[in-house]
Order: sequence, then structure tokens, then C-alpha cells
Amino acid sequence: MVLNAKPVSPELIDTAIDQMTETLRRQRKVSYRQADNFAIFTDQSLVDIYHKITGAFYLVMMVISSIGLMVGGIGVMNIMLVSVTERTREIGVRKALGARRRDILWQFLVEAMTLTGTGGVLGIVIGIGVGFLIHLLSHFSFAVPLWGMLLGFFSSTVIGLFFGIYPAVKAAQLDPVDSLRYE
Repeated sequence: MVLNAKPVSPELIDTAIDQMTETLRRQRKVSYRQADNFAIFTDQSLVDIYHKITGAFYLVMMVISSIGLMVGGIGVMNIMLVSVTERTREIGVRKALGARRRDILWQFLVEAMTLTGTGGVLGIVIGIGVGFLIHLLSHFSFAVPLWGMLLGFFSSTVIGLFFGIYPAVKAAQLDPVDSLRYE
């Protein structure tokens, strides 16, 4: 059985809960030593349950996205290592013409960050598109905060920077003479 009750004012919620508890205990003949055999829920308790559920959901999503970022970063590092190997001769020519280690390093870091930044922008656009589609089909409200989009772009670019360091350092440390002989 479900009973709905509303206090006269929000300040009297605790008083109303006490009165309902006393009335229900008397009606159900619950002795003072026994626990309540009923439950009283307020809007706040439902909001608290909602926050617990969404908090757990957010935690799971953070773990899954962290794993995805790690896998994506390793993929970017492998792509950049292949790029260094394929462009060894080009790196040798650039070094022979006067490019410094720093120039080569920045070239590959910028390429890695561009690759992941482009992926971040693509992810943001797809996310907004899917959110808008769900909004059209289900009439749920749809909003994407600017900080969320900036965080997504920034984190994807930082992943490119972090996972692009090893290939960039490897490219910068190549010997120009050996690189020019590489086939």
C-alpha cells in the first residue's frame, strides 16, 4: 500500500514524518521494541538514491573511458613509431640540412597532438549529434556544457602529447648519416 502525504510547509517535513511514523506504528500495532515494518520516503531521499545511482554510473564511465584513452594512446604511439620508421630518410635529410633535435622532436609531437586533437573534435561532434538525435527521438532535454567539450578536446590532445613523446624522442635521436643510408 502507498500513501502520499504533503506537509503544510517545507519547514514541517520532519514534524510530518514523525507524526506519520507514530500514526503508522499505532495503526500496524508495532511495539516500541520492534523496528518499523514500513518505510517513509521524502523527495530528498529519492534525490539521494538518484545521486547514488548516477554517481556509480559516472564512476564506471570514467573507468571505461580511461581504459579507452590508454588503448587509444598506445595506438597513437604505435602509429607514430611506424611514421618515424617510414620517414627515417626524410629525418636524415632534414638533419643534414641543419634541423636540430628540437625541430624534429616538435614536428612529431605536433603531429601526434594534431592526430589526437582531430579525434577529439570528431568525438565531440559525434557526441553532440547522438545527443541531439536522442533528443529528437525521445524528447529528453539535451545540453552539452562548454567546459565538457573543452575538457574532451584538451584531454585528447594531452594524450597525443604524452604518448607521442617516445616516438618524437626516437626520431630526434636518429643519426643523420645512418638515416640517409636507411632504405
